[in-house]
Amino acid sequence: MNKFKKYISVLSLGFSISIFAQTSAVSSIPQFYEQPGLLAKEISPEKSLLSPKENIEVNINRMFSDPVLRTANWGFVVYDPKSNKIITSYNETTPLIPASTTKLLTTETAYSYFGGNFRWNTQLEFSGNIDENGVLDGNLYIIGSGDPSFGALRVGSTSASGLVSQFMNAIRDKGIKKVNGEIIVETGVFKENKTDLPSNIVWLDHNNYYLPVGTTRDINPRNEKFIVKQNNPFNNEKRYFYMSPYNNKMVYADKFEGGGLTTKLADPPTTLANSLRASMLKSGIAVRGKVTARFVDPTPEPREILSNYKSPMLSEIVHYTNQHSDNALSEALLKCLGFYVSGDQVAEAGKQVVRTHLEGKSFDTNGLNYVDGSGYSRSNLVTPIAQVKFLTGLMKEPYYKDYFESLPIAGQSGTLKKMFLTNSNGQIFAKTGTLSRVKTLAGYIKTRSGKTLVFSLLINNYTGSVAQVKDRMEQLLDPTLDL
Repeated sequence: MNKFKKYISVLSLGFSISIFAQTSAVSSIPQFYEQPGLLAKEISPEKSLLSPKENIEVNINRMFSDPVLRTANWGFVVYDPKSNKIITSYNETTPLIPASTTKLLTTETAYSYFGGNFRWNTQLEFSGNIDENGVLDGNLYIIGSGDPSFGALRVGSTSASGLVSQFMNAIRDKGIKKVNGEIIVETGVFKENKTDLPSNIVWLDHNNYYLPVGTTRDINPRNEKFIVKQNNPFNNEKRYFYMSPYNNKMVYADKFEGGGLTTKLADPPTTLANSLRASMLKSGIAVRGKVTARFVDPTPEPREILSNYKSPMLSEIVHYTNQHSDNALSEALLKCLGFYVSGDQVAEAGKQVVRTHLEGKSFDTNGLNYVDGSGYSRSNLVTPIAQVKFLTGLMKEPYYKDYFESLPIAGQSGTLKKMFLTNSNGQIFAKTGTLSRVKTLAGYIKTRSGKTLVFSLLINNYTGSVAQVKDRMEQLLDPTLDL
């Protein structure tokens, strides 16, 4: 924590100045920056003659006796990303509950791994032959890929009924009037037989598999082949794609000699398959078999794609998640990270991916407790200084501009639409967080002079209403526009 140094209050000309010596070693006093010749003085209400930094420090000092924040545990830091220095701070190294500002870590990690243009595919395929009477002597396949927006009716994603209609149209267009086989669902979430598998196999595209990092012990590294950059490297030849643990590049091998593969099915694709079967029967298209999940053969029978539904782009999903603080989408992204990077579509695998990613970016993990992907747990902890340094590092990433645009804008959009309606309107771009007696903000400030600053304000255990604590947050942040 910071120690009190010195501060000054400037009074109107013509009035005498009463100087009160004031020193303290108490660590609950905000950090101020010394100026030669200035003594510690009592705070004056004449803030118009104070510098912007002094105004901020005056407001911090006032919060110690404010009834809303007097008993609160809170931290605040304003950071200059160009000089990599703190402008002003209080309690910036204290671990605090971040609430939904946790989503910054989850959604940025997703951007880093997938890229903003990434889409998830849900494909309808068929095997076998279709005779002149429209009888399919084969199976229908629904191939899922872990689409986080699937069936969410958000982000512009289609509904399950809309996808059934899309698939039904594809079946009719192909002239299929009867199916002698089954409707088989594959989601690519392979969890069983880990002693036989290199670990978890992920279905990627027609006749290809993707093997996540660390799951390739049954592939001889001498068989690794680099992917040649071309428009579509995933052709119809069967290949096994993976990130090489030897050179950290995407490579492929022609052979995989692991054991049989099994799949654990998520509910949405299975529900989709049952709905599709019911719709087919209602439309007079007979289906002899049932909806089934089965062992996935590493040498699948030849299939043809009937229809391919593409999810909204990751950039759209992240934008919606950050703007609306959507817990479900954030948790789904977390599981997708575990699925695509380590092959395990569970939250714990995703959390490990995020932690590893943060460590690779030199994230300050002192005090970090990353418990979930959305911040709904009160066990999540982070320090304000770690957040601002993380956001500063993000500014160097190629996707920074797109990510920045996903953040709510003060007084204008998302969860900040009803905050900062006057002074800071349109000047603060930040992720919000709210739990019972927890209110948080972390993001960027566009100053009136055109600078970009980074800040974190985490307030825990406040007293009073949400409206009251929002008002205190505005009092602390409004002066930053003049820095």
